[in-house]
Amino acid sequence: MRNTIKVERAKKDMTQQDLAEAVAVSRQTINSIESQKYTPSTVLSLKIARIFETTVDAIFELEEDDFL
Repeated sequence: MRNTIKVERAKKDMTQQDLAEAVAVSRQTINSIESQKYTPSTVLSLKIARIFETTVDAIFELEEDDFL
């Protein structure tokens, strides 16, 4: 699953730590999501979308491999 979290953070001038604190997870969790090593829960995805004032679909996109 691709995501645009890094881009969204840059738009708001946020660090990984800033976002992590805003959604109550560790900085390492944000790093893992950004590097596509971890797929966030629905609740965490919704929290991230709310911080960036957009939809989950605007941040996360399924890839072909996700359908297998």
